[in-house]
Parts: sequence; structure tokens; C-alpha cells
Amino acid sequence: MTTCFDGQVIAITGGASGIGAACARYLARQGALVAILDRDATAAETVAHEIGGFAVATDVAEEASIANAVRSVEAETGPIAGAITSAGIVQSPDAPEHLSMEVYDQVYAVNQRGTYLSLRELAAHMIPRGKGSLVAVSSVTARRGTPLHAYGPVKAAVTNLVWGLAGEWGRSGIRVNAIEPGYTRTPALQAQIDMGRRDPALLAANTALGRMVESEEVAAVAAFLLSDAASAVTGVSMPVDAGFLEAGSWAPYGGVRASRT
Repeated sequence: MTTCFDGQVIAITGGASGIGAACARYLARQGALVAILDRDATAAETVAHEIGGFAVATDVAEEASIANAVRSVEAETGPIAGAITSAGIVQSPDAPEHLSMEVYDQVYAVNQRGTYLSLRELAAHMIPRGKGSLVAVSSVTARRGTPLHAYGPVKAAVTNLVWGLAGEWGRSGIRVNAIEPGYTRTPALQAQIDMGRRDPALLAANTALGRMVESEEVAAVAAFLLSDAASAVTGVSMPVDAGFLEAGSWAPYGGVRASRT
């Protein structure tokens, strides 16, 4: 199996930090020319310079911004072969009565609407060429109830969106998949830990592997789904969660088995 991209243009929304930046670095090492689309123009330029790619200031929640960004990338480099939609924001685990609608609307605008606009615009350029691969970053919170009453439902919408778009565009040669990261060691999650809103010991304990996920591990799965190695894979949403989804059902039995070593 190979995930070598040999000069293919890969666009990554939210590629200036966290999982998006890890994907950018991973794909660049695999030979891709990476375009980073991020609203933090300075951070995007920093990552782009590091990996030999380039950056386009982009607000995925704004239709004109993502449309202009995709056109700009293709004018500069030629056709985009694949893309990862990783732009997203997190929220605090507030009770609904304390969750402001301003925060709720921001999470929806970036995480769901921004993903939809990005995938739609990218596919519009790929369809006439009859090929392309798209990977959306969802979350394991799409599959479980959590106190993230904006983020969780929005990620469930992203997973469902991917299933629908795979059917829409499959006969046009476009594969659409999602990854559902578990609790991944990113700056955004670390900030939540530092504020006392997440307990890293609990995050690790509630997985089959007994640890958190590293950004590089998510990037490797995203690269596989983008690549020709996954040429018959579309419409899947793949957890990359160190067994978070698995571990929960073991709780009534005392938790997953301890190490035999």
C-alpha cells in the first residue's frame, strides 16, 4: 500500500494548526504540494513556508471566501486532486442554559456550514475532471451523547453530510469520506485542559488503548483515504480514537482488560 502523492495538489482548510497542520506536514512528506486555507493568515504562511507549500487566507464560513480561495489555488497550481476539510472550532462543555446562542451559531457556521461550503466548492471544480478525493474531519462526538451541545450535533451533521455527498458525486468520480478523531493532542484541546475543562487522565483512561490520539495518527488515516490506496472507499466515516468508542460499552463490566504484560 502506498500513499505517495508525487506533486498532487492537496488543499487543507484549517491547515494552520492542530489536525489540519499535522495533515499538511504528513502530506508534504508524501510528496504533495499542500495549499493551506485558513483564516489565520500568519499561521498559515508559517506552516506553508515550513513544508514548501503555500497559503491562502480563507474564512470557510463565508461563501465568497472559500470560492475565491479554491479558484486562487487552481489558478496558481493547477487542479486540486484532493482536499481535507479540517477547519473547526471547539466549545466548552456548558449546560444548555449557559451555552450562548452566539457560541452555538459560531460552532455551526464554521464546523458544519463551513464544511459544506468547502466540499461543495471543491467538488464543483473536480466534477468536470471526473476525479477527486475529499476527506472531512468529523469527530467521535458524532456517535455519542456529550455535554458539547453545539459541537457534537454539528459533527453528527458532518458525518451525515459525507454519507450523502458520497452518493451525490460517486458517479462523477469523486470519493467523499470522513475521519472521526477521538481526543487528540492538539493545541485547542491542550487549551481546554489548561483551563480545567478536560482531564487528560480521564481522556486516556476511557479508551481501549489507554491513551490519547496523536495528530500524526489522524493525518496518516486522512492521507490513506485521500490516496489511490483507498480507491474503492467512499461514504465511510472512520473513527481514529484509540478505542474510545469501544471502551464505553465495557464500563459496566469494570472497564477494558488490563495489560497482560
